[in-house]
Amino acid sequence: MIPEKLNLNKNLMNGLLCLFILLLFSTNTEAQKLNKRKVAKVFAGSEILKNHYTGFSLYDLKTMKPVFELDANKPAIPASNTKLFTLYTALRMLGDSIPGLRYVNKGDSLIFWGTGDPSFLHPDLKSNRVYDFLKNSGKKLFYSHNNAGTEFNGSSIYQIAMVSLPVGENRAMAYANKNGNLEIKPAFLKQYLKQDTSYHPRTFSVRRDDKTNNFIYPQMSMPANYRQTLYLVPGAELTAATLIDTLKLPVSIIRMNLPQNAKTIYSIPSDSLYRRMMLPSDNYLAEQILYLCSSLLPGKLSVDSAISYSSRNFLNDLPDKFQWRDGSGLSRYNLFSPRSIIKILTKIRENLGTEERLHNLLPAGGVSGTLRNAYKTDNGQPFVWAKTGTLQNVHLQGGFFNTRKGKKYMYSFMNNNFMIPTADIRNEMGRIITHFHENY
Repeated sequence: MIPEKLNLNKNLMNGLLCLFILLLFSTNTEAQKLNKRKVAKVFAGSEILKNHYTGFSLYDLKTMKPVFELDANKPAIPASNTKLFTLYTALRMLGDSIPGLRYVNKGDSLIFWGTGDPSFLHPDLKSNRVYDFLKNSGKKLFYSHNNAGTEFNGSSIYQIAMVSLPVGENRAMAYANKNGNLEIKPAFLKQYLKQDTSYHPRTFSVRRDDKTNNFIYPQMSMPANYRQTLYLVPGAELTAATLIDTLKLPVSIIRMNLPQNAKTIYSIPSDSLYRRMMLPSDNYLAEQILYLCSSLLPGKLSVDSAISYSSRNFLNDLPDKFQWRDGSGLSRYNLFSPRSIIKILTKIRENLGTEERLHNLLPAGGVSGTLRNAYKTDNGQPFVWAKTGTLQNVHLQGGFFNTRKGKKYMYSFMNNNFMIPTADIRNEMGRIITHFHENY
């Protein structure tokens, strides 16, 4: 009997020991887990976030369930987080390569139409495929503007003209040459550059007429290092003149509708265009990309038609009502909730397929784009990849981060209507996300 009793006690002790170890492990695991209570405590302890609208949504990428939400259903101005919706629309519509030009051959003539592709001779998008196609065609060149819709997007301060065939970003450069004289590129625009004694800016600057490509400059001294970018008013005449100046070939204007049997020449890999939009948050490219998307729809090129199509076909499952007005996020009429930002991030992630591709298209904290100075790396490695957004009294982030313990999260962090420096908001978002990274 004694041996049996001893054996029973031994088994009991072993069982209690296992239970203790299990409880200890569970306690440690729970202590390491990022949960609703812990996130709520961080937000409750933030003095920076108390006096304005803060919307926040945090999702565990393994479970795809929310960890914590704060006013996540309330719409707010997304600023450049709007570019996430532009990106997703392009991913769904444009394929792996960007359609650069539509064209038909008729005898000894090449007739072509723009698609809205902004990569043609763009200084940061190195592709000469469309240029070489036109330059080496050996045919008479005819440009048609009939598929173009003329649109201006953005605020009264910053307006972007939509262009069916932008050449070199559809912009001019006014500058002081080595002799101290005023010059402008493309050179053919110099005929439209005139001095105006009634123009009195605070410092030397060239001003473009609101509706034409006529320019004036003041009668005052010009700094030796003067350089100024001037966006141009689009039109068939401007495009043809710019092509003539660039190609060194005659280009005539023809009034011809785009036929259904027109062929397409592709310019650059799509991701290279998207990356150039996303990392520096390029407003011009964002608007042009939506304009480009509309080239696949009936009717004239139009940002509004691309937004309408995407809203009906790709965004009809967003969790909250939204307003979408432009591609860049410059409009303060854009309204999306944090939950909707989470939804579009989910869609983008699923569409891209690989984490490598996803991280390549988003600014990386401490490394690239608009997050280069917003975070520090962890031993040289980024841990957050997100799109920022900034307007006056608006600052936010939407993206992904990893923790030191290997957890992966998706988040939307929206701040509207604050009356403190934007840098304070930026630093507080960085502090909170970094805290999650280091401790969980």
